[in-house]
Amino acid sequence: MASYDVQFQKGLSLLDFLDTYGTEEQCIEAVCTARWPDGFVCPECGSTRHCVLARGLFQCQECRHQTSPTAGTIFQDTKLPLTVWFLAMHLLTQGKHSVSALELKRQLGVCYDTAWSMKQKILQVMTEREEGRVLSGRIEVDDGYMGGESHEGKRGRGAAGKTPFVVAVQTDPEVPERVLYLKMKTLEHVSSEELEPWFRKSIVEGSLVLTDGWKAYTFLEDGWEHDAQKSPGGWRSAKVAAFRWVNTVLGNLKGNIKGVTRWVGRAHLDRYLAEFQYRFNRRFDLSSILGRLIHAAVQVPPMPQRLLIIPWEAKVA
Repeated sequence: MASYDVQFQKGLSLLDFLDTYGTEEQCIEAVCTARWPDGFVCPECGSTRHCVLARGLFQCQECRHQTSPTAGTIFQDTKLPLTVWFLAMHLLTQGKHSVSALELKRQLGVCYDTAWSMKQKILQVMTEREEGRVLSGRIEVDDGYMGGESHEGKRGRGAAGKTPFVVAVQTDPEVPERVLYLKMKTLEHVSSEELEPWFRKSIVEGSLVLTDGWKAYTFLEDGWEHDAQKSPGGWRSAKVAAFRWVNTVLGNLKGNIKGVTRWVGRAHLDRYLAEFQYRFNRRFDLSSILGRLIHAAVQVPPMPQRLLIIPWEAKVA
């Protein structure tokens, strides 16, 4: 089997992780550096004159406002050491596959509810970071479905109990075999009304967009170079050369989710899509992915527990 440099890159080993982020002091310093790269700036008055109190709080010498390094970030009000958070982020970014909340529970030594909440908050950071991604050039597009398997009833579009989502994969126009980036989003229905606003925000007009012949994609004739390919449907669609990479991504995505979490409801699916997307779009430099996630985490506002829809409280197909 052919091997590629991106598959065998060094990444960030566990020993290197512990050397860099193994103590609470190192983690706090990393948060401060990511949040204030040019030094502390008071969030109230913008002054840089400050002192550090015994409790680790920063106090502005102009307005006397006190703030902690984690205030206003995804880590706000956490009772856990940052070393635990950083290890969870490391585990979720270095592997090709995700890590379940149950596995996080065991690896981190916390209860299941804590592990689940931590994972959802980290995935929320990935979701917000990827929200503004825009694709251009040559784009392969398809819609997929996530949900419990049914041996009876309709398959594919319109199947009951499944959540539809759209997948767009950007390849190099000059070298279509080279995959660059991807973007995904859940849908209520695979319709022009839902797809068009997402396309206008996510794919540069004028790009070459390859889709199957589904009528919901006809709006692409206005603004994009639309190439509608005939597709036999089902597993046979994977044999269509024009959709080679979008089908590969769909297969890897479903294998990852089914192999790790088994089932994801509609209420949480966007976060799991964003997690896969976040790792995929940064796969060329695994050694820097944790540092970039730390930087993103201090830019994302707090995610209160009440905003995390607990699956056993609101289970949506």
